[in-house]
Amino acid sequence: MAVYRQAAYLEMERPKDAPAKRETLGALFGELARESVSLARDEVALAKRELQRKLKTIQSALLALAVGAVIALIAALALCAAVIVALAEYVGPWQSALITGLILGMAAGAVIAIGVSRFKHTTFKPEQTLQTLEENKEWLREIT
Repeated sequence: MAVYRQAAYLEMERPKDAPAKRETLGALFGELARESVSLARDEVALAKRELQRKLKTIQSALLALAVGAVIALIAALALCAAVIVALAEYVGPWQSALITGLILGMAAGAVIAIGVSRFKHTTFKPEQTLQTLEENKEWLREIT
């Protein structure tokens, strides 16, 4: 009974805002280590997701390039024959084939330029992950 009164008395003297128990420095460093490992895992997962998104963008760019190349080839074959035959009446057959080839080459170059520009706009650097790593580095500096 006396122990109960003493504990109740001590509880009344402690301000309500004060923490009930202070952790040791070793416990705080242990918690920091656990949290750091968890944070590193989260950062790796974020980098993985970000790279997956970027790979999907690259896949769509490659698909656009492939589809553009196939369409250009089909169009080139169909139009090439028609234009060569039509131009052969006005200029020689070899000249009509040359003109047709140049025009189709320019069209294919435009499609390839579109695909290359999509590649240029895609970076492999996980920018979001690097930004959060910098924030975490600043946070760790503040707490230590």
